[in-house]
Amino acid sequence: MLFRFERYSIDADRRELRRGTELVDIEPQVFDLLIYLIRNRDRVVSRDDVLDAIWSGRIVSESTLSSRINAARRAIDDSGAEQRLLKTIARKGFRFVGEVQDHAGSAAPAPARPERDLAAAARQEIQFCTASDGVSIAYASVGQGPPLLKTANWLNHLEYDWQSPIWRHWLRELSAEYRLIRYDARGNGLSDWDVDEISFEAFVRDLECVVDANGLKKFSLLGLSQGCAVSICYAVRHPERVSHLVLCGGYARGRRHRGQLEIDQADAMETLIRQGWGRENPAFRQLFTSLFIPGATAEQAQWYNDLQRMTASPENALRMRRSIDNIDVVDLLQDVRVPTLVLHCRDDAAVPFQEGRRMAAGIAGSRFVALEGRNHVMLEHEPAWKRFREEVTHFLGS
Repeated sequence: MLFRFERYSIDADRRELRRGTELVDIEPQVFDLLIYLIRNRDRVVSRDDVLDAIWSGRIVSESTLSSRINAARRAIDDSGAEQRLLKTIARKGFRFVGEVQDHAGSAAPAPARPERDLAAAARQEIQFCTASDGVSIAYASVGQGPPLLKTANWLNHLEYDWQSPIWRHWLRELSAEYRLIRYDARGNGLSDWDVDEISFEAFVRDLECVVDANGLKKFSLLGLSQGCAVSICYAVRHPERVSHLVLCGGYARGRRHRGQLEIDQADAMETLIRQGWGRENPAFRQLFTSLFIPGATAEQAQWYNDLQRMTASPENALRMRRSIDNIDVVDLLQDVRVPTLVLHCRDDAAVPFQEGRRMAAGIAGSRFVALEGRNHVMLEHEPAWKRFREEVTHFLGS
C-alpha cells in the first residue's frame, strides 16, 4: 500500500518514505509509528493504542514515546509547535490530520540499501533489563559466535545505528564474526530518558545489568571512547567473566583531569550543549561532529548531527557530558588482569593520542596499536578501520 500526502509518499510494502523522489532515512520503529497513525487517521489513537501496536504492550517511558512522536514529525517536516500533519490531542492521544491519498501497489524502485545491513538489523533482538535503581536499559543481540559485548558510549541508538553510515559497518562486521551484544546508555537511545542519576558509577551498574540479563559467564568486552573506562572498571570488578578486553579511542581520565586547557574546553562544550543542542539549526552540534569525525563526508556529518539530537535531550546530553569529563580510573589500571588490546588513532581530534598511550602503559602486559587516522569514530573506507578489524580478529581469535 502506498500513501501520499503533501509532497511525501510512504510505501508500506517497501518500507520507504520519500520526499518527492528523495528517499528519507527513518528508523524502523518511527516508520512503524507513522504507518500506524496514517492507517488510523480517522480517529484519535490513545497512548495505550500506540504502545500495543508499536511496543507490543511493553512498558516504556513517556520520554521514549515523545521522542518517537517527535522523530515522526521531523521525518515529514512537521514540528510539535506547528502540528500541521501529526497532532497531539491533550489527554486523549494522537491523530494524523494530513490529507492522504491511498494507492495500491508500490512506488518506483529506489537505490537499495546494503542487504546485509537490513537483514542483520531485522534479526537483532531488542529487549529491556532493569538496573538496580529501576532504570530500564535497552539492549540488543545479533549474530552467532563467541559473545562480544560493546559498552555504551556517546551516543548510541540500537535501531538508528544500523542505518547510519557512521556505525553500520561496525555492527555489520562485528556481528558477522561474533554474537554482538550492545545497549543504549541510560538517558539515551531506547533506554529510559527520565532518570535521577547519570554518573560513571551508574554506567558501570548498567553494564553489570546487561551482562546478567544475557546470562554471560565469559565474554570479550569492547569499549570505545568513555566506554573504555567503564569496561576497565567492570573488568577489575569481575575478572573471572572477561576473557579479552579491547579498548579503542579511550582514556582513563576525563577532560577535567587533564589540565586547565582541557577544563576550559569542557566548559565551552557544556555551554554549547546548554544553548544549542535542541535547536533545529545543527551548527551547535556540528562542533561535536567535527571533533568526532573530521574526515566525514557531508552526508556522514549530517547523519551524526541528527544522531545527537534524536538520541538524547539537551538536559541529558549535558548531564552525560559532565559525567564523562569527570571520569578518573587511573588507579584501576594496575588492577586489570585480563588480556588487553588498546588501539588509538594518532591524530584523534576528540581524545588525544597520548591519553590512549597512557592508558595502555598503565595496564601490565597490554598490547598497544597506533592507528593512522584522525577520526574518533572510524569510518568504513579509511585504512584505520581495516587495521582495527585485523588486530581485533587476531587478538580475540588468539
